[in-house]
Amino acid sequence: MGTVVSFDVRGGDPDTVRSALDEAVAGLHRVDEVFSTYRDDSQVSRLARGEITLDACDPEVAEVLELGAEAQRLSDGWFSTSYAGSVDPTGIVKGWSVERAARSLAGVPGVTGVSVNGGGDVQLLGLPGPRPWRVGVADPLRPGGLAAVVSAAGLDELAVATSGTAERGAHIVDPRTGRSAVTDLVAVTVTAPRLTWADCWATAAFAMGSREGLAWLESLPDVEALLITAGDEVRCTGGLAARLG
Repeated sequence: MGTVVSFDVRGGDPDTVRSALDEAVAGLHRVDEVFSTYRDDSQVSRLARGEITLDACDPEVAEVLELGAEAQRLSDGWFSTSYAGSVDPTGIVKGWSVERAARSLAGVPGVTGVSVNGGGDVQLLGLPGPRPWRVGVADPLRPGGLAAVVSAAGLDELAVATSGTAERGAHIVDPRTGRSAVTDLVAVTVTAPRLTWADCWATAAFAMGSREGLAWLESLPDVEALLITAGDEVRCTGGLAARLG
């Protein structure tokens, strides 16, 4: 997936946890093999070229495309799993796969807390110890600085996902034009129980722009967000303050 994934697992038998970690890492490599649009031999690339049918792909491909269709519906088309007329689930695969890896590790007997960070998008489950999980949100206008710190206090699961231009430049596509999204935003950070959706909602809201994106994020249940504009204006959903700490 062109990024680094890190794991923090608390509790459990070390040998059992190590085995589960090996399986989780293998699963992420398999996701890359199946879904990467940069690999000509991936199932998604072959599906996009019409060389194979969806029925010939791994079941996970249909699962991800169904989730993407749901995200497209809920975002009124601002999120899409197609690009230039071809299948492209890139916008949802990372969040979905990192969340899946985290949940597999959380199911290991004795494990009390899991944090999986995939390129800055994080799925938190359970408790790390006496203190809750905390995730720093990078400041897109001040390299090395933090715009906020999100706390998972009181929650059994929390995901934090960011979409923006600071790390990868203008890579987010406006599904309605097929071109790079031109908005007043430089970053959108979304918190939600599941990283699958937090990742999608951050991408969709960025494409919408700060005004429409904030209003839409406010309408979603169990979702909070921090939006930063190119003019260094910070806009937040009403309940975000309760998640900071």
